[in-house]
Amino acid sequence: MSRPTARPALAVLATLLVAASPAAPAAARAPSACAAPPAPARAVAEQPWPQQRYAPDRLAPLATGSGVVVAVVDSGVDRSHPQLAGRVLDGVDFLDPGGDGTRDCAGHGTGVASIIAAAPRPGVAFRGLAPDARILPVRVSEQQVVEGRESGRTVGAADFARAIRWAVDHDAGVVNLSVVLYADNPAVRAAIAYAVRRDVVVVAAAGNLHDSGDPRPYPAAYDGVLGVGAIGADGTRAAFSQTGPYVDLVAPGSDVLMAAPRQGHHRAEGTSYAAPFVAGTAALLRQYRPELDAAEVARRIVTSADPAAGRADGYGAGVLNPYRAVTESTGGAAAGQGTGAALPVDRPDPAELARQARRTTARDRALLVAGATGAAALVVVLLAVVLPRGARRRWHPAGPA
Repeated sequence: MSRPTARPALAVLATLLVAASPAAPAAARAPSACAAPPAPARAVAEQPWPQQRYAPDRLAPLATGSGVVVAVVDSGVDRSHPQLAGRVLDGVDFLDPGGDGTRDCAGHGTGVASIIAAAPRPGVAFRGLAPDARILPVRVSEQQVVEGRESGRTVGAADFARAIRWAVDHDAGVVNLSVVLYADNPAVRAAIAYAVRRDVVVVAAAGNLHDSGDPRPYPAAYDGVLGVGAIGADGTRAAFSQTGPYVDLVAPGSDVLMAAPRQGHHRAEGTSYAAPFVAGTAALLRQYRPELDAAEVARRIVTSADPAAGRADGYGAGVLNPYRAVTESTGGAAAGQGTGAALPVDRPDPAELARQARRTTARDRALLVAGATGAAALVVVLLAVVLPRGARRRWHPAGPA
């Protein structure tokens, strides 16, 4: 699920995987520390391209995610990183029961959390979209994919479903799922439906297997979930990013800078890292527009996206635009439509609906003009036939005496 990059020394953490089969008993697999902890990374001072695109400083006067809890169901979140200090709550560890979710042996969850909530620091251009949000770590895996090979432990689908429910029950207003399960599991489906009913914004990675035929990714493919694909700095869809009706919009997912466990930063790619840009935007909206329910927040994020090539090309409604999502009024489409499934997977493409509406308007206008022209021609014919006859019979149109 990862893509090779020009940085051969970098382990690319593309998308965390959740096993479809039950995991091993916890008692047999609970180490006290990471077997191979990630090495500390150096801090990066240059501004990464997503920061240039989204300018978090422009968002800060409007909203910072204050008061919003974002659950990161992932590989754990290392709260010792300077930019995450004080922003990570005690969570839960479903991989090694008894932990609080703040041990990250893969670095995946720490990177995801930092895209959402990393605090500004002097001399560091990188920061999260919603730096005052609180991260609720829910550890379900330490599995990563390096150069196409999976390694590490992960929970089974049943525990993954329990993890989602746990996050919902512990006050998460937004749940970020940078994980993919390539099977429709009833327990996971029910857990997502539970989150939707409880007014939680659910965001999920759309997966990185475009070259393998775009197998249907869950939870992104479930109703009520914002499925997120990835773009690069040039605005085009990343080659690995999956395409399908489950992609609601796209966000930065190539050469993305993020916090590394303990200290410093690294770069990686994958739809895993596109999803937290959307989750961070949801946190901003939940603070700035607290009257909106989760379905309305999701619609607002989608309808405010910048236009792109189209849903069939893997862009969904377009490219995430946090500033527009927070500031612009989206009209009736984003309000008052109930609290059911926020974004049905097989719903019509809004752009296509708009094109159809324009075609209908143009057709109606053409028919109206044609009808008026035909009526005028008919009047001319009648006048040419009737008036001469009337003249021969000494009949004149009604008029002044």
